[in-house]
This record gives sequence, C-alpha cells and structure tokens, in this order.
Amino acid sequence: MPSDLKPRRYHRREAVAGYLFVLPWIVGFLIFTLGTMIYSLAISFSHFNLATNRMRPAGLDNYRALLEDPRVAMSLTNTLFFAVLAVPAEVCFALLLAVLLDRVRRGAGFFRTVYYLPKMTPAVATAAVFLLLLNGNTGAINQALRAVGVQGPQWLVDPAWVRPSIVLMALWGVSGTMVIFLAALKNVPRELYEVASLDGAGPVRRFFAITLPMISGAVFFAVIILTINAFQVFDQAFLLFWRDQTNVAPESSLFYAVYLFQQAFRQFNFGFAAAMAWLLFVILLILTFAQVRIGNRYVHYEGER
Repeated sequence: MPSDLKPRRYHRREAVAGYLFVLPWIVGFLIFTLGTMIYSLAISFSHFNLATNRMRPAGLDNYRALLEDPRVAMSLTNTLFFAVLAVPAEVCFALLLAVLLDRVRRGAGFFRTVYYLPKMTPAVATAAVFLLLLNGNTGAINQALRAVGVQGPQWLVDPAWVRPSIVLMALWGVSGTMVIFLAALKNVPRELYEVASLDGAGPVRRFFAITLPMISGAVFFAVIILTINAFQVFDQAFLLFWRDQTNVAPESSLFYAVYLFQQAFRQFNFGFAAAMAWLLFVILLILTFAQVRIGNRYVHYEGER
C-alpha cells in the first residue's frame, strides 16, 4: 500500500466526522433559518391573512404599501433615533465597566458574576422594574433627582423622553458586551503599559494610545452587533408601552419591530409584515456593509504591522 494513502484516509475520516458533528446545525439552519427566509420572501409578494388562512398573489403591492404607510416611516425614524442614542451609550458604558473590572484583583470573579446577573433577568421582570423606576411621580429615578434639586421628566408619558427611557432600559443588559470587552482587555500585552509609563504617559493617554487601539476589533464587533440589535428593538418598547391593546401609547414609542408585530399578529396581515421584515433586512445589510468598509480603516487586528 502506498505510504500516502494512509494520511489521505485519515484526513477523509476526519472530514466525515467533522461534517457529522455540524450536520445538526446545518439541518437546523436549512429548515428554521434559510427555509423560513425563503417562505417569508414568498409571503411578501402575496396577501396572506392568518385569520382566514387565505393567500392570493399581490405582486409588489405590499412593497408599495410600505412607501405609502406613514407609520412605517415613523417607526423607522424612531428606531434610527434609538440606535443613534443606544449604540454609543451601550459601547461606552460596557467599556467603562470592563475597564473597572479589569483593574479588580481581589474578588474579581464575584464582581463579574454580579455585573452579569442583569443579563439573566427575564425581559418581563426587567420591564416591571423599570415601570416603577421611571414613574414620573413616584419613581425612584425622579425621587433621586428631586433630592438634588432637579425636576425629573415624565419618562413614560412625555414623547421627548420616551426613547431615552428605553435607552436606559437597554443599558440594563449591557453586561454581554462588557464580557467581550473584558476578554479583549485581558489580551492587551502588559509590557506596552509599562513602556508607556516609563515614557511618562498618564492613564488617559495610555487608554487612547494603547488600550483602545488594541481592543478596536472587539469594539468594532460590538458596534455591528449592537446596531443590528438596536434596529430590532422590541421587548423594551412593547412591554413598557404596547403590551395592552387598549392602552394609548406615545407615537415616539412605536418602533419598527413593534409595528411589524402589530401587522403580523394583531392585524394578521402577514404579507405586509413579511415585506416589512425584508425591508429591515436590506437596511441592516447596507448599514453593516458601510460599517465594515469604514471600520476596516481604523480597526487594529492582531498580527498587523
């Protein structure tokens, strides 16, 4: 037997074993992700009412309706405004927590666990807490502001403060991003800080000259993921404002995913909702492509000179 046949057979068996291990994921992706995407694309070109279970061709009617429905534009504007507020706030807050935890030596594991616990809190429980905290009259946040002589706003009533209140609620679950930043900070070579200290660089200069460039890959990844999540914000707005169908919620709380949910599961207009979903997919695709093109100019990757 030629000597090169044994390595070939070994590599073939290894490849087969690898494919068998990933086969459940591949099957799940084809059925539950790719299959549902193709089905939703087909539905978007039809009038499909779940209540009557009838489907008839619609051509481009649903996509024309997207341009004519003012609530689509309004919900997109609200969502964009939220993303512009939430993404930088979450990145900065997560980075601050990660830097603080990176400096902790004694009891570091305990503090990491405590900071991560809010991420494990169910969305409904979080909404119940923030309904109490953000109450304009008796909420703890406004009471704290009154204690220092500041009159707090009506967070959940005033249209100007509705979106900032949802941003505050989004910051509650920032610990997932914090863990990513903390792992990136652990990989920054400590000798770089020692050299910078010998050259007289202070903490702020070391952060912007060493820390931030060295973890820029993690920051870039977080910005992309948080942007995608921000355009799909649903839980916070729905639980705070739209959980009750009889409730009159401020228009500034109508986010794109909430309006999509209303069209699909309250109006049973699945064709229009599918068209909304594909519009969101295209918007996120364009935004992600733009972020990658811009971010690659400023991101430092390990191994680059």
